[in-house]
Amino acid sequence: MRILYVDCFSGISGDMMVGALADLGINPSTFEWELSKLELGDCHLHFERQTRGGISGVKFGIHAGAKHVEDGPESCRSEPHHAHSHASSQRFSEIRELLQKSELSDFVKQHATAIFRRIGEAESKIHGVTIEEVQFHEVGALDSIVDIVLTCVGFEALQATRVYFSELVDGQGTFRCTHGEYPLPAPATLEILRNIPIRQVKIPFELITPTGAAIVAEFHHGVGALPEMRPTRIGYGVGTRELFNRPNILRAVLGDAEKSQSSDRIVELHANIDDLSPEILGAVQARLLKVGALDAFFTPIQMKKNRPGTLLSVLCRPSDRQKIQEILFTETSTFGIRYREIDRVTLDREVVQVQTVFGPIQIKIGKQDGKVFQVSPEFESCNAIAERSQQPLKRIYQLAIEAFWASVLSPK
Repeated sequence: MRILYVDCFSGISGDMMVGALADLGINPSTFEWELSKLELGDCHLHFERQTRGGISGVKFGIHAGAKHVEDGPESCRSEPHHAHSHASSQRFSEIRELLQKSELSDFVKQHATAIFRRIGEAESKIHGVTIEEVQFHEVGALDSIVDIVLTCVGFEALQATRVYFSELVDGQGTFRCTHGEYPLPAPATLEILRNIPIRQVKIPFELITPTGAAIVAEFHHGVGALPEMRPTRIGYGVGTRELFNRPNILRAVLGDAEKSQSSDRIVELHANIDDLSPEILGAVQARLLKVGALDAFFTPIQMKKNRPGTLLSVLCRPSDRQKIQEILFTETSTFGIRYREIDRVTLDREVVQVQTVFGPIQIKIGKQDGKVFQVSPEFESCNAIAERSQQPLKRIYQLAIEAFWASVLSPK
């Protein structure tokens, strides 16, 4: 399985992402060809090798006509990210139409539109207007359209099965925009990164831009430490500003998952409850699973004052911990939640279909290194066959398992 890991050591922005993808090996001609499918007027791309903090990478920029467009402060540029002035404002519907009527691939159209939607929804909430009333003068200018589209082009070209991002860091303090003095992280950036871990470092500049935040929100399969992988290519995207205590670069690592990639890190949460109705607990469990919990289950326990109670345990991805905690505090009567990060090992899953005398049945297979460890007929598939054939459900399960092993062991 191919993995792309984006190390946001100094934040993330659209132009730095494109630079890192170019340094990974995406040919500039590929970017130029794909960009020609959009009606953007007279512009072309500029890739230059530069050094930040002793690390060499690719600095990406855009030439509009005879003018070189140097992006705003997306990841430490010289002006606030709201200060784009080289393109007129556009509405979300206009940007969406621009993308949809192009000859870009469905993948690029879908994800680029979704990224702009994430930014537009964040801005609409902050400013108290509908998404169609949002003027994309802040993020819809030429450079941001190019950054977003080319990021999607690069991700598609790499064909990574999973995309992971490192811990996200932003600067501290404030920045000036058209509305006055705003805090860091920028309001739109913070809104886009809801339920995604982020912290600040002692750098008085914007490190994560709304475009960068939306790229993370759109593509991430996880946020945290480098997954166990075998790196094959490494690329660096360069930001404009020189930072005093770290290189202003974005690192992208492409590689293959190790065989133990079935091991990942999850969060385990526990809450002791002794004063809540079983009906409510059942509803809480359903709600937790609906919002992304990997599992939620109950264990009878003995609590203080000889009261029987319930231990509610939840397993989730680290990026989902905050929203799981919020549900536990909102929907249950607990005053405290214990949590810890733990490692787990999972089998690679595959769903296959086998033929039985009563019809086709789907089976979930658990494998590791090509060896089958688990064979589990799907309930809904078996139940439908049992009702139609008037056979006992357990007999249908047995027939499905026998049919699977017969297909595996029969000579090819």
